Amino acid sequence: QPDDRGLIGDVPVLRVTRRGPEAVHFVPAALEPGAEVLLSLDWERRFDHMQQHSGQHLISAIAEQMFGFKTTSWELGRQRSVIELDTPLVTAEQVAALEKSVNEKIRDRVPVTVRELAADDPEVETVRSRGLPDDHVGPVRVVDIKGIDSNLCCGTHVSNLSDLQVIKLLGVEKGKKNKTNLVFLAGNRVLKSIEQSHNTEKALTSLLKNGPGEHIEAVRRLQSSVKLLQKNNLNLLRDIAVLIARDFKSKPAPRQLFVLHRKEGDSEFMNIIANEIGTEETLLFLTVGDEKEAGLFLLAGPVEAVENLGPRVAELLGGKGAGKRGRFQGKAAKMSRRGEVQALLQEFISHQNPEA
Repeated sequence: QPDDRGLIGDVPVLRVTRRGPEAVHFVPAALEPGAEVLLSLDWERRFDHMQQHSGQHLISAIAEQMFGFKTTSWELGRQRSVIELDTPLVTAEQVAALEKSVNEKIRDRVPVTVRELAADDPEVETVRSRGLPDDHVGPVRVVDIKGIDSNLCCGTHVSNLSDLQVIKLLGVEKGKKNKTNLVFLAGNRVLKSIEQSHNTEKALTSLLKNGPGEHIEAVRRLQSSVKLLQKNNLNLLRDIAVLIARDFKSKPAPRQLFVLHRKEGDSEFMNIIANEIGTEETLLFLTVGDEKEAGLFLLAGPVEAVENLGPRVAELLGGKGAGKRGRFQGKAAKMSRRGEVQALLQEFISHQNPEA
């Protein structure tokens, strides 16, 4: 169970941990030894932990009684909690039956009590437990859910199952080594989850312009439309790439450097242009993406030139890339430095052709 938080006087408690019999509090400022202070507990956090922890005891006990599923560990998470059950399979029918049973116990208002026993008390051996820590000292705490469960536990708990309000089992997930993780919410977390789901439902109703019962079908139609638009967009980009290349090749005087940036595009778009223009004599520097942030680049041309310039281009653009057979391409983080790359390429061509 996560630690409690709160204030010591006006100093916030950042973390609490146990060292043997002592509770060690971590605070951001020194406290005056011997000073009398008021301790303030973050009750909302504490009560949430109480609900989840008592809920776990109840679920684990009923799961073992109904189906023989033993709990091997559990995690009290920030948004949801998980119980690890020692079984490779829990069916949907078993989850539904378990949820029904634990909520019946909540409605029955079953008392929850805490008592302390000496560590060597024979009764300790009869109580459900995963063992005591090696550095444990003093008495042990037993949490009893009347007529349902007795369990060694150092955590905080409700005094009656009615304080749990309700338990919702969210389903199961595959665990490790033939075990199953059972995901649950208890108490106020159920209410918060319902509120969040309802707000999401209202937002979708506004966006999709239909009722909750039609949301799924509406999203499916949108997905279908998006796929069609993406396909059409890809075909248009391919056509544009071909037209750009043909326009370049139609110029009367051949150029040794071709530079192009386009916000919309992808690697295929750039490679189509390179294929159409040809890279035996022309050096191509193509980029797609945001003009000042991240994007993709392609340097294509004579093999020796690309092998020499490719890594330097990637370095200038703050990116990484790889290449072979006259093409070097990758991701760029600093597209705003395209001008520096163009200057580098022009300088390279000038050195290759001093008379140009």
